[in-house]
Amino acid sequence: MALCVTDTLTGEKRPFEPRDPDEVLLYYCGLTVSDPPHLGHARSWVHVDIMARWLAQKGYDVRHVENFTDVNHKIVARIGEDDLGENEAAVARTYIGRTLTAMRALNLRRATVYPRVSEHISEIVALIETLIERGYAYEAGGSVYFDVTAFEEYGKLSNQRIDDVEAQGGPDERAEKRHPADFALWKSGGVSPEEVAEHRHDGVPMPDDPPEGETWQSPWGEGRPGWHIECSAMSMAHLGETIDLHVGGRDLVFPHHENEIAQSEAASDTEFARYWLHADLFELSDGKMSSSLGNFVTVEKAVSEYGTNVLRTFLTAGAYNSTQTYSEAAIEEAEERFSRLLRAYDRATGAIDGPDARTNVEDRALGEAVTEAREDFSAALDDDFDTRGGQAALLDLAGAVNRHLDAGNEYDYRGLRRAVDVFKEFGEAVLGLDFSAGGGRIEGEVSLADDLIELVVESRERAREAGEYDRADALREELRELGVEIEDTGEGTEYRY
Repeated sequence: MALCVTDTLTGEKRPFEPRDPDEVLLYYCGLTVSDPPHLGHARSWVHVDIMARWLAQKGYDVRHVENFTDVNHKIVARIGEDDLGENEAAVARTYIGRTLTAMRALNLRRATVYPRVSEHISEIVALIETLIERGYAYEAGGSVYFDVTAFEEYGKLSNQRIDDVEAQGGPDERAEKRHPADFALWKSGGVSPEEVAEHRHDGVPMPDDPPEGETWQSPWGEGRPGWHIECSAMSMAHLGETIDLHVGGRDLVFPHHENEIAQSEAASDTEFARYWLHADLFELSDGKMSSSLGNFVTVEKAVSEYGTNVLRTFLTAGAYNSTQTYSEAAIEEAEERFSRLLRAYDRATGAIDGPDARTNVEDRALGEAVTEAREDFSAALDDDFDTRGGQAALLDLAGAVNRHLDAGNEYDYRGLRRAVDVFKEFGEAVLGLDFSAGGGRIEGEVSLADDLIELVVESRERAREAGEYDRADALREELRELGVEIEDTGEGTEYRY
């Protein structure tokens, strides 16, 4: 089955065909680093990570670019707060560090590159100069604006008419523009005190001398880049004029992505992105999770409380382009799902590494389940990266593995080995779970589980020594049902998951 994706630009699910049959160019709109990353960010990250993993699994060379917006009035508003730093670069550096730590904690594969706005000022200025030369932008009062009326297809992503677009920018900016919908490519001067006050955290007083942020020299005077032009410049610098997949949050369709299309295609006379994929909202029970609203759960806290595996299982329980709600019940369901997968994996690996797995035992039902799991997982991921369907395929396989192991004392080595391969090839390599011993388990459970198992093993040993063999056998069977295999050796009793 060929991969199909839901393209926001056409509003249709259509076959994915990159420009180069061997390579995929993927751009994801990254964070404005003005707050700690939260679960809403994590959800998009994990889904984009799985997109890149699946594309690589299908044989593509994936060039994955994700930016850091480290030049922004929201960052300037954090200067002096909580010892974050005394200038814009220092605040950005602090939050970039926390973001990268969060990405590693979520077991995200590293992007090809993480460009920063501050590193690409020359490319931004050059792109603006091209737009002015081509008649799509104009200078006013030291700022530069994009003329939306000069780009005939403006509004094609968000399906809006220019006359219906709300005016963008503050009062001073609106007074300079030719059309209310025109947007800033370059802003004269620094960040205004009003912008700093608007985005200052509640309860944090304004300094007597409000920070203005960093500025750069340009052909139009000293100033700062506009938000939208930054992504176009960074994408073009690292992926060229046309990319295959542009991914971002649903809330960025307008104005950010609409403006990206306009300025990029106006400058290059070519298609900017072949496919636009948008992740939907991530909500708390009382509304959207948002840094600006201050109602967010940080990635750091969530990983600490639930562990990476449970979080990834939770965040991929729904399609990337569907709304997801954070709740304790949803987390508990994810814990149960991952535990089922982990138990089946551990039981299968324990069996094939033990003395009871035989080459002359064949379980046709297990073999068919392995084949179906492989086919169903692939079909799900090829259907617009359907991670929920992928999870279901692995859970079905987990059930088949447990039924096989519960059915007798001799096991189908080949069938179980193929099942383990599927868990690793799809569960680990694509969904990004970790079934390996120790760190792969739900954080906090392993040491406690080992202690409890050892207590049960000791109780069984005392029962055997006292001649209470029925009780000893019962304890052994209870441990087996929990996915723990016991083996009596000449050196004592050993156990394995």
